[in-house]
Amino acid sequence: MSTGTSTPSSSKTPISTSDTDIEQLLSREASAFQRELEVERILKAFKLNPYDILDIDESSKPEGIKRRYRQLSLFIHPDKTPHARAPDAFDLLKKAESELSDTAKREALDATIAEARLQLLRSHGFSTSTQDDDPKLRGLVPPFKAQLRAKVKDLLIEEEVRRRKAIKMNLANEGLEARKKEEEVATRKRKAEDDKTWEESRETRVDSWRSFNNTAKKKKKTKVQILG
Repeated sequence: MSTGTSTPSSSKTPISTSDTDIEQLLSREASAFQRELEVERILKAFKLNPYDILDIDESSKPEGIKRRYRQLSLFIHPDKTPHARAPDAFDLLKKAESELSDTAKREALDATIAEARLQLLRSHGFSTSTQDDDPKLRGLVPPFKAQLRAKVKDLLIEEEVRRRKAIKMNLANEGLEARKKEEEVATRKRKAEDDKTWEESRETRVDSWRSFNNTAKKKKKTKVQILG
């Protein structure tokens, strides 16, 4: 007699991507998108200001700068970012970190930023001791930080123009000095060749003089005989 117990028939469930897989895929796509955005930001940053390239505050400590560089360099590394100009962005990061790690270069940059701040405060009629959190600065349009960034950019461009003019002038002076040296060498060479030619023709000149002298003596002797 049958017990009446029956086993449920097995049915196959269609295989589908799990929610976790979808989230991971979306996360990877979002990460890749963010990497490309960061590459674009770096490429568009003002090249003469390493703070802009690293997107870091001027008051950052050396260790903070190095940490920021490591984060960004890993984030947009060409091996991880499909952006065609990721290598260029990577090189810009390295150059920016190198300049801020150079004490002299960073001090010069900070001095330019400080000068830009003073000029900007004076242009608004504010005291040069005005702090960034002063209420008077908060009401400025565009914001004070945006104006300061633009002023810093102007001063850095002016400095770069002066630097390039100085290099050009130095090259021109070096070229002039080089031409003078070439002319001096050519003059010495010509003199040496003239001296050599003069020395080589010495015997010929002596012989000519002897011949002339002997001829003159003969003529004198003949004249004396005739008169005698």
